Amino acid sequence: MTLISRLCRPEMLNPGIAAAPLLRYGATPGIAVAPLRRYGAAAAALIDEDDDCWEYDRPSSVMAPEADGHTIGRNVQWIFIGSPGVGKSAYASKVSKLLNVPHISMGNLVRAELRVESSISKQLSTAVSQGKLLPDNIIFDLLSKRLELGVTLGERGFVLDGFPRTRLQAEILDLVADIDLAINLKCREDILIKRCLGRRVCTQCGKNFNVASVDVKGNGGSRIHMPPVLPPCACLGKLVTSTSDTEEILKEKLRIYSEQSKALEDHYRKQRKLLNFEVPGDIKEAWPGLLAALDLKDINTTSQRLNCLTSYN
Repeated sequence: MTLISRLCRPEMLNPGIAAAPLLRYGATPGIAVAPLRRYGAAAAALIDEDDDCWEYDRPSSVMAPEADGHTIGRNVQWIFIGSPGVGKSAYASKVSKLLNVPHISMGNLVRAELRVESSISKQLSTAVSQGKLLPDNIIFDLLSKRLELGVTLGERGFVLDGFPRTRLQAEILDLVADIDLAINLKCREDILIKRCLGRRVCTQCGKNFNVASVDVKGNGGSRIHMPPVLPPCACLGKLVTSTSDTEEILKEKLRIYSEQSKALEDHYRKQRKLLNFEVPGDIKEAWPGLLAALDLKDINTTSQRLNCLTSYN
C-alpha cells in the first residue's frame, strides 16, 4: 500500500486509533531526526506575530541533527497553489531549476497516467473531459508513488504544483512532508478564462502553447499584458485543445476552486507559510517580482522588489 494511501485509512485520520509510524519524505531510515525548523514566506525567523514584516534568511537547505550529533540536510519543500490556468507548473518548473530540486507536477503525473490503458486512466479521462476535480484516491496514489520514488532516489526536497487543492489534501500532505512554503498565485478570472481558452498542445512533440493575447487594464491604471506563446511552423496543423477547455467548464472549475481554496489558504495562513503573489503579466514580466518575493536571485534576471504585488500571511 502506498504512503499516502495508508494515511487515508480510518485509523490514520482518527487520532484515537493507534497506527504504525510512517517515514516522512526527506527522512533517513534508522536516523532519529528532530523536528525541522519551520519557516514561511522564505523566512527563517518571524519578527513578531502581529508584524507584517519578515526577516529574510532563506537557507539553501534545512538542517536537522542526526542521533550522533552530526547534521543532515534537506532542501526546500515548496508548493505552488492557485486557480486553474494561473501557470503554477510553469513557475514551479523555473523555481525548481533555480533551486536544483525536483519539480513534481500533478498535471504531468496525470497526463502520464492517461497515456496508459487502465481502469484508473478511464476514470481520469472521464473526470477531465467533464471538468470535474479528480478523485482524491487516485491523486493520492499518483503522488504517493512519486514521493516514494523520491525517497528511494535519496531526494531531500521538491517543488510541487497542482496539489493540494483542498484542506483535507493539505492535512494529509502535512503527515508525510514538511512543507515550508505555499506560494499562492492569483490572477483575475476573466484573464484566466481567456488564457485557458487559448491553450493548445502539439500532438507530435507534446509541447504546450497558447494562442491567446491578453492586454487589459490592471489595478492602478497599469496594463496586464500576456502575449501569445505561438508554436513553430513544424507544429502547425498538429495542435489540439482539451475537451475541458470550454468557457462553461472553466467557469465551473474556477467556481469550485474558489469555494475550496479559502479553507486551503487558511490552512497555510495559520501556519505562517502562505505567500500570495498577484501575477502582473506573462512569466517573463512576473519572474523578477516572484524572485524578489522569495528572496531568490537568478543570474539571468535583475530582481527588484515589487512590494505592491506580494503579501505575506
